[in-house]
Amino acid sequence: MTQNLIAVVDDDASVRRVLKMQLEEAGYRVSTAASVGEAQDILASQNPKLVITDLKMPGAGGLDLLREIREHHGDTTVIMITAFGSVETAVEAMKAGAYDYVTKPIDYEALLVAVHRAMERQSLLEEVRNLRAALDQRYGFENIIGHSKSLLRVLEMASRVAQHDSTVLIRGETGTGKELLARAIHHNSRRRNRSFVTINCGAIPKDLIESELFGFQRGAFTGANVSKPGKVEMADGGTLFLDEVGELPQDTQAKMLRLLQNGEIEKIGATGVVTVNVRVVAATHRNLQAMVEDGVFREDLYYRLAVVPLELPPLRERKEDIAELVQHLFAKLLSRHGIQGLRMSNSVKSALTHYRWPGNIRELENVIERMVVLSSGGELTEADLPNEMRPVAMPTASSGGFRLELPEEGISLEGVERELLFRALEKFHGNQTQAARYLDVSRRTLIYRMEKYGLRTEVEVG
Repeated sequence: MTQNLIAVVDDDASVRRVLKMQLEEAGYRVSTAASVGEAQDILASQNPKLVITDLKMPGAGGLDLLREIREHHGDTTVIMITAFGSVETAVEAMKAGAYDYVTKPIDYEALLVAVHRAMERQSLLEEVRNLRAALDQRYGFENIIGHSKSLLRVLEMASRVAQHDSTVLIRGETGTGKELLARAIHHNSRRRNRSFVTINCGAIPKDLIESELFGFQRGAFTGANVSKPGKVEMADGGTLFLDEVGELPQDTQAKMLRLLQNGEIEKIGATGVVTVNVRVVAATHRNLQAMVEDGVFREDLYYRLAVVPLELPPLRERKEDIAELVQHLFAKLLSRHGIQGLRMSNSVKSALTHYRWPGNIRELENVIERMVVLSSGGELTEADLPNEMRPVAMPTASSGGFRLELPEEGISLEGVERELLFRALEKFHGNQTQAARYLDVSRRTLIYRMEKYGLRTEVEVG
């Protein structure tokens, strides 16, 4: 769309001439047309921001042009010019999509005010479009990095459920990107233009979680000097994201169930209920089914939340995605910190790619950021890696027992032990008995050390 270009459409040459002069003096560029046909040529070739058109013209008139613009040039704003006796028709035009109208004889100061408002509206529309494009780039499903089958399967399901208002439960280990997926679901839903409100159920003290979720009335408790809406009300019409929903206290679980069943909440200190229209997306790293069996999470709430369950795979099950994630995060962090010319060596890329990442994507990003901000040269090398990630020379058999090549910069003893445990378990396909025998320790000792290093979930145990 051409910057500040206005098309003036009127069959009266004197009106076109005066409007062109007035608008150009105000700093706008102007093209003129004597008919709807000429106006269509200008729309096709010059794409003006604003069209000022007479309502009544020989042949096709302003309403015909308005319909053409609404159908084929929806971003163009229209102001109608009408004779005093045709105001009702001008109002009809506004109902059909015109932005404003002015009457003849034209008050040029009033017209310039209307033009200024219309151009401001166009600027706001362009800003919204730019923001929308930025959000699309950030929160589109296609922008969640990775092409592994396990990830694509989840994204396909999320894309389909985004179009509906079904409640979604996202399960996955810490750092797998549960909130990012929740935002993508909201952004690709019919609620995308309304609020996305997040509450971390595990980060708020249990005695405050109810007031944070549902709000309170003035005087409900000491210090409640004003009424306050809760997160649920703030999300009305949009999406409420309940992060770590497994941490909800049981009395709050009952009130959350009421929200999901009836769309109703009751503020603390209130005598009535408030009706809200909220889509709930919840996330947890915990096993809610096990919590139901243990009696600490309501079964009825679990089934209300898990209408559509989505399981985000841990990074160790998406090994083919790690190289792409490393490249993406490295570029992102260089840009964030304004660092230019820093490279990453192939050995560092290899170490990052082959690490098991118990903290998943969040840990990967933190490690890369730490290396980036602490780097002193033009290339990240193995010396920049955390100790537990540096390549370790494994013991080799010799006539005297074992020989270990020690790096000059030091070594992590826990890192070596963890690597030995993992390699032994991997060698025997997760069979603990055979791995323990190979390492000359009891199976009980092996299990203890597996738990110490978080290997129980990383190796398929037998």
